[in-house]
Amino acid sequence: MKYTNATAQLQERFIRYAKIDTQSDPNSDTCPSTEKQKNLGRVLVAELLDIGVEDSMMDEFGYVYATIPANTDKNVPVICFCSHMDTSPDCSGADVQPIIHQNYDGNDLILPNDPTVVIRPHEHPDLKTQLGNHIITASGDTLLGADNKAGLAEIMEAAAFLVQHPDIKHGTIKILFTPDEEIGRGVDQVDLHKLGADFAYTIDGETLGSMEDETFSADGVKLIVQGISTHPGFAKGKMQSAIKILGEVIASLPKDRLSPESTSGKEGFLHPVSISGQVEQAEAHFIVRAFKDELLQKQEAELEEIVKEVLRSYPNASYQFKVTEQYRNMKKILDQYPEVVEHGVAAIERAGIHVKKQSIRGGTDGSRLSYMGLPCPNIFAGEHAFHSKQEWVSVQDMEKAVQVIVNIACIWEEKAI
Repeated sequence: MKYTNATAQLQERFIRYAKIDTQSDPNSDTCPSTEKQKNLGRVLVAELLDIGVEDSMMDEFGYVYATIPANTDKNVPVICFCSHMDTSPDCSGADVQPIIHQNYDGNDLILPNDPTVVIRPHEHPDLKTQLGNHIITASGDTLLGADNKAGLAEIMEAAAFLVQHPDIKHGTIKILFTPDEEIGRGVDQVDLHKLGADFAYTIDGETLGSMEDETFSADGVKLIVQGISTHPGFAKGKMQSAIKILGEVIASLPKDRLSPESTSGKEGFLHPVSISGQVEQAEAHFIVRAFKDELLQKQEAELEEIVKEVLRSYPNASYQFKVTEQYRNMKKILDQYPEVVEHGVAAIERAGIHVKKQSIRGGTDGSRLSYMGLPCPNIFAGEHAFHSKQEWVSVQDMEKAVQVIVNIACIWEEKAI
């Protein structure tokens, strides 16, 4: 039996989740970083209990855990499906007003609350494949939150479908919903013993049919410049402004390579994400991304050499350069468990979709979960233009994602002994 013809139900579920503000906060030290993420967690737990998933619960850190028991005598590995509840701090997630553009006709989508926000097919090529589908956007004031509430809705729909159709054989299925993925802390407090899964799939990808088994490796760099401050009226020959020094470092970064705006595919980058400070001390934070760890280290060395070169003109100034590991390319782990990706590919094909194996120019909870002992590739959720007011999702793509989740559960059972 295949999950089909549930457009209205899936659409309503997603919109319900999208309206709940779950923006995470990188400046908070708590877990979750914002208490409002638990508002959605409580809704998900209540709905799981209503579905009949009896052990559903949310812990003190905002993680939602649930189990759909096996209904087969086979020895099937325990599979987990995972999505995150938070939305990006890059764009407001408060008072989201989802709009359904039914039977999309191929024209520009002009968002009513801000007509300058226009979703154009030539800028969003995947829209060209959506003729006749139902497209959901926000209203122009906020992001939509399809990243990753599309994944939440799809996992919830798949869970309801499997519980309602016990004739579909599957092993034990675990559900994990996480906070704070958007700020790189999505699995900081996850309890893998409580979860009890052997393999997992994040449902957090973009284009229909995508199966992603590779991510960037990622580090963060904190650069602190210590300058020399003195009264500006008497500063000649004495002042060495940390603000200006840091400005020169930023200006010296490569412009035609190693920047997000000049790279694509497998090219990595150095990217300043914040600066602050005064004349005496200024600080900048960078993210460093590459698909190979050795390239990551090479890029960090290049950044530090730029700092040293700038400071040669400021002999009384100094700097601190601290590298923090964020996550690593999950492909190194997934290659040791090829059946995880193979079963995901087969599940996509079984849904009648062309498979698009690709690498993520970013990371998912699956990156860190894989290195924590839970191999975890990423499956499409249908979210597009995430972290922006132009974010959109196709309801029909979401339906296909639900089919894929159900297919994955079935295929693991079929392959088991």
